[in-house]
Amino acid sequence: MVESPNNIQQFLYADKGYDGEPATDVIFDSGYFPRVIRKKKQTTSCFKNRRWIVEVVHSWYNRFRKLLVRYEKYESSYLALLHLASAIICWRKIGFIYG
Repeated sequence: MVESPNNIQQFLYADKGYDGEPATDVIFDSGYFPRVIRKKKQTTSCFKNRRWIVEVVHSWYNRFRKLLVRYEKYESSYLALLHLASAIICWRKIGFIYG
């Protein structure tokens, strides 16, 4: 098992697909401790299941229908729309801070 600096345990967060014995063995052999979210259920604890930042960002981009279904023929046009959507998303997020 690989030792991390300062003896800090490194966790690998995974979904239910990595709950089996072979996957758990590979995770341990790589030097991580598995944290597998098995099922979403209501808990009384103060900890919530994490939503990965990538999922959040994808949901922001999916609000732009022209990006969700790629209508553009050229890559440069699609990239320009992607940059425009990114600017709009940043503008909306900053508006709450500097309102």
